[in-house]
Amino acid sequence: MDARLTEVQQQLFDWLVDYIKQNQHSPSIRQMMRAMGLKSPAPIQSRLEHLRAKGFIDWTEGRARTIRVLRPQGLPIVGAIAAGSVVESFDDTVEQLDFSSSFLRPGDYALRVRGDSMIGALIADGDVVIMRPVPDPKAIKNGTIVAARVNGDGQTLKYYYRKGNQVKLEPANPNFSTIEASAVDVAVQGVLVAVWRGYGYIAS
Repeated sequence: MDARLTEVQQQLFDWLVDYIKQNQHSPSIRQMMRAMGLKSPAPIQSRLEHLRAKGFIDWTEGRARTIRVLRPQGLPIVGAIAAGSVVESFDDTVEQLDFSSSFLRPGDYALRVRGDSMIGALIADGDVVIMRPVPDPKAIKNGTIVAARVNGDGQTLKYYYRKGNQVKLEPANPNFSTIEASAVDVAVQGVLVAVWRGYGYIAS
């Protein structure tokens, strides 16, 4: 069976994770119906069965409110991001970041920071940054922290400033130089959503 979740399955799973985290017990079918805006228990039961079959949850047969979350939400750590010069991102996901949170969107991803050029922005070497792809780079506000490639080289994490056809990628550490390039040579991979610092990693 495909382990990926449909949109409605993901919606229910996210809600279950949040509910159980806050209340320390699982909800009733009726509560799930209300939360999902449904008038019949059948769709909830179907989604629960799919979540169970895909290994996201389990429960004790014949007992109410025994749903358990088996698979934490997470983001793939897809490589490293330079906070110094630039480094190449890796193709293979080697870790999964456990980061259960309602603000995450499909397509968000994580990168581990290498270097300290953004230390003034409280982003240190070894931190994990949560990034969000940007469909239109022209919509990025000056001063936004972005992951960007310059002339096709590896990604770097910097403050983004654009004026006309020129882009500046500024560090938050005076020991590093500003990168200046033509806008056509700068490919923004994503904008910063959050920074995570800790030790809660699990193997993918």
